[in-house]
Amino acid sequence: MLLKIEKRPESSHSMVYVTPILALLLTVLTGIVLFKILGVDPIEALKNFFIVPINNQYGATELLVKATPLILCAIGLSVGFRANVWNIGAEGQLTLGAIFGGGVFIYFHDVDSVFLLPIMIVMGAIGGALWGAIPAFLKTRFNANEILTSLMLVYVALLLLSLLVHGSWKDPDGYNFPESRIFSDSATMPILLEGTRLHFGTILALLAALGTWFMLGKTLVGFQIKVIGAAPKAGSYAGFSQKKIVWFCLLFGGAMAGIAGVSEVAGPVGQLLPSISPGYGFTAIIVAFLGRLHPVGIIFAGLLMALTYLGGETAQINLGLPVAVTGVFQGMILFYLLACDVLVNYRFRLARFGKAAS
Repeated sequence: MLLKIEKRPESSHSMVYVTPILALLLTVLTGIVLFKILGVDPIEALKNFFIVPINNQYGATELLVKATPLILCAIGLSVGFRANVWNIGAEGQLTLGAIFGGGVFIYFHDVDSVFLLPIMIVMGAIGGALWGAIPAFLKTRFNANEILTSLMLVYVALLLLSLLVHGSWKDPDGYNFPESRIFSDSATMPILLEGTRLHFGTILALLAALGTWFMLGKTLVGFQIKVIGAAPKAGSYAGFSQKKIVWFCLLFGGAMAGIAGVSEVAGPVGQLLPSISPGYGFTAIIVAFLGRLHPVGIIFAGLLMALTYLGGETAQINLGLPVAVTGVFQGMILFYLLACDVLVNYRFRLARFGKAAS
């Protein structure tokens, strides 16, 4: 008997939803082997990774705090991925959103107004969208690969942030540390639950998911995105402009990432620092695919990936595991997801040697 891979007559809709669960199980099994190699009790390690971080109210709310920027970035990326617009630069767009939103407070730090935070959120969206507009222009004007241009702009954004906090935006009362002024109450996200860090940004993430679900399912632009992503020639025949969709997807993805940036600096961070994200923009790529590019799926995937951040920190503290354990788990999830996705269009079948050869 021989195990043979054969193409399915049509894609399996059930496997689309089964493969993320299978990828997660394979990640856990591989994690057990990894913990064994490191000389750590696998059961204790998995407990510290997946249970201990959320076994109380504060931990559960921290999960939502961590998931907020992941969901916002992934929602924006998923729209582009549906149209085969490969925006890989959400980390840079998040950073520009933080710069634009935080810049409003820097220049109006002595203003105490209820309009300050809404303006910061709007400016954050504009900043992220403007950063997304650069690869959109290069793609539609010169056919430059948006994967490369959006990715390279991440490092430009990070250097720009570093330049500002080391220079003109440095806190004059900060003892020469590279950080901005601490945001005032009027420039800070309202806390939703007293005694925790759960803030209004989580509401924005849920509203973004709901709005995107409506846009994709109920509007013409959502229909155009799905058609151009599935069959570009059919979309062109129907009169849909591929260039307009590229612009829309990159601007929308940039705006969502920009709002995520504001939610971080006006939320748990509370000021501009040389580094405001542990890589949320890159992790959001995994979140988008793990959530099957669907807003509801992205919410659950965002919570799962947020748990890897919390679990990694807990494992470092309680078990002395290296900081890289978080990245290893996130990478394994993506690897196994991509591997298991083969089962959507292909299936394994046992065949006899004679039949397999024929």
